[in-house]
Amino acid sequence: MDFDLTEEQRLLSETVSRFVADRYDFHSRLKAMAEERGYSRAIWGQMADLGLLGLPFAEDDGGFGGGGVETLLVMEALGRGLVVEPYAGAILLAGGALRLAGSPAQKAARMEGIIAGQYLMALAHSEPDGPRHTVDQLRTRAIADDKGWRLTGAKTAVIAGDSADELIVSAATPGGVTLFLVDPQADGVVVQGRSGYDGCRVADLRLDGVWAPANAVLGGVGSGSATLTRLFEEVTAALVAEAVGIMTDALNTTVDYLKTRSQFGVAIGSFQALQHRAVDMMMQVELARSMAILAALSMDMPAEERRLNIAAAKAKVGQAARFVGQQAVQLHGAIGLTLEYKIGHAFKRLTAIDALLGDADHHLDVIAEAGGLPAIG
Repeated sequence: MDFDLTEEQRLLSETVSRFVADRYDFHSRLKAMAEERGYSRAIWGQMADLGLLGLPFAEDDGGFGGGGVETLLVMEALGRGLVVEPYAGAILLAGGALRLAGSPAQKAARMEGIIAGQYLMALAHSEPDGPRHTVDQLRTRAIADDKGWRLTGAKTAVIAGDSADELIVSAATPGGVTLFLVDPQADGVVVQGRSGYDGCRVADLRLDGVWAPANAVLGGVGSGSATLTRLFEEVTAALVAEAVGIMTDALNTTVDYLKTRSQFGVAIGSFQALQHRAVDMMMQVELARSMAILAALSMDMPAEERRLNIAAAKAKVGQAARFVGQQAVQLHGAIGLTLEYKIGHAFKRLTAIDALLGDADHHLDVIAEAGGLPAIG
């Protein structure tokens, strides 16, 4: 699948690609991962200066009003660089929840800081031992009192949760799922940070009767399921684009390695069997790229068509990511598994992306339960 970019989109793509190429090599990733926050504040500030942190937000809120295609371009470029800064988690997930459900007052109090890279939010939704890939089956509860709400429960794998200035927590209420703005320093909140499987920083949360005022509700009471459904579709499309960027770089790195690694006095890339495997990798990358474009273009489609197209994209890209990652590691040999070499990092991130917001099997089930994909044309 191919499509034409507008002049503004082309300039955006060139700007982000140049930023990643010039300022974010693999050493930058390792250095950022070693920092206490798990990412570089300096790089985050540079991303703010480029306008990337404001890209998905409305112009009325100080952003640039970017849509699915613009997010695709940014995420694919960040994927090529294996950028560890929490763009998807802080800007697209948490920031997206604020964008979709926040009141004018809630946005006014936070958007300027978010876009400037000076205020970080994190979305806490997944729960330990809870049902997977659902927006409304929650064990975390919020009980109303005379002055607000009391939240009790646990959350897991909150992206950038231990460096967030504010949390957005989903909880079950009598009217349905509700999103709450929560101060991570509030009484009853316990935040425990850790490194995720892919090297990105995450946190586990415990909430013990945490008080939230009435104006901490994000959107209306019981509106959380609708917000999260739309939000997760947007972020799934973004993760698909990131995976395509990672696979593209993994393919290029592997081909370069095949050209330079010698065995029996010749480059191993001269062996026909390995050439065929590299071609198979390329085919999977291009198929995944087409599905990423479909997902991005689906943002403006009717709800059911959008839902199924995104499910198809996540399923196909998950399958392609596993294949490309496995081939890249195997063609590199032992070096592909070392922490000092980026192929292993790429495979881990691809594996994490497959698991986030539903793996390939889950999304195939979504399509099957709907009776298949919508007809084209």
